[in-house]
Amino acid sequence: MKVLVCPSGFKGSVSPDTAADCIEAGILRAIPTATIRKVPLADGGEGFAHALVAATAGRIRHMEVVGPIGRPIHSFYGILGGTHVKTAVVEMAAAAGLSLVPPASRNPCLTTTFGVGQLIAAALDEGMEKIIIGCGDSGTSDGGVGMLQALGARLVGRDGEDLPLGGGGQTLVSLAGIDFSKMHPRLKSVAIEAVCNWKNVLCGPTGVARVYGPQKGATGEQTELLAAALETYAVVIHRTLGIKIDDAPGSGASGGLGAGLLLVGAKLRPRYDALMEYFHLEDIFDGCDLVITAEGGVDEQTPHGKIPAEVALRAKARGIPVIVLAGTVGKNANVNYEVGIDAFVSILQRPLTLEEAIRDTERLLTESAEGAMRMVAIGRGLGLGSRQ
Repeated sequence: MKVLVCPSGFKGSVSPDTAADCIEAGILRAIPTATIRKVPLADGGEGFAHALVAATAGRIRHMEVVGPIGRPIHSFYGILGGTHVKTAVVEMAAAAGLSLVPPASRNPCLTTTFGVGQLIAAALDEGMEKIIIGCGDSGTSDGGVGMLQALGARLVGRDGEDLPLGGGGQTLVSLAGIDFSKMHPRLKSVAIEAVCNWKNVLCGPTGVARVYGPQKGATGEQTELLAAALETYAVVIHRTLGIKIDDAPGSGASGGLGAGLLLVGAKLRPRYDALMEYFHLEDIFDGCDLVITAEGGVDEQTPHGKIPAEVALRAKARGIPVIVLAGTVGKNANVNYEVGIDAFVSILQRPLTLEEAIRDTERLLTESAEGAMRMVAIGRGLGLGSRQ
């Protein structure tokens, strides 16, 4: 049996590389003769910059930036090797990720993307000609305005005073105008490409505040405050620049960072399509009998641009079955059968605290992969895996 292992990472726990190693170990326990191809997929979130740097023999630049809760943190961006164009890769999670927000401070009304702008500015100052930005695993919902402020934008409130630097999404409730006259001078001469969830939009019933705000710690009241703030933001942008961003594809990526990136001329790309190019994944499905992918959670949002669903869509077009190993199985997860996922299972074996689950993820993932493959072996023995 030839198995393609292409997991995403588990936030705050294991990287895509480690997840792939664990799944491989589990498969070989069940079927020692299996042939395994590992293709870890960093989808723009945690691990994206290091994965691209490793794939191109590049290097990492370390620096201090303002973190999501306004305190200095150690961060980084990558410089890619093997390219004709000087290219940097910025992982927004390295400056504004949810894992950088202590549980007691998880209020997306207050968290900021200011540090993301600082990373971009550093890459611009270094003379980069292209910047790739990975949008994923964010702990923010500020529409990218913190990033814009770090790059020189001035946000003006209804009272004529500047909004506070890095004040978070809630400050946008009183936004009246944006002045872009003092933006970083090299922005117009650099190509910026953002890898994002193309299906996330900024505003409306499926806008980023209502869909992801609660996942980042927002109460019901805070969620509606953020939704109103981002709607005000969209109105001001449309009035000031004539750009309609409220429902633009990708505008809601990373708490609305996608919208802010659109305002600096970035090209937003569906993340799996971008990964196919960056990691040369065109032929990953060739010759395999089964695909196993993995992510921290599978639920009703998975079909909307998440790695397991994107993998499944492409595998199913080739008639290859797909199994997903997930940290948790959430609400309405059955919708994933409609996008080509044949089976999904939680790796948890009993009720655990989050701390216990994070500590034991490697073991749980290995044992879950072993269990899944033993089931596959039984199905093959019974002839249940034959294709029509």
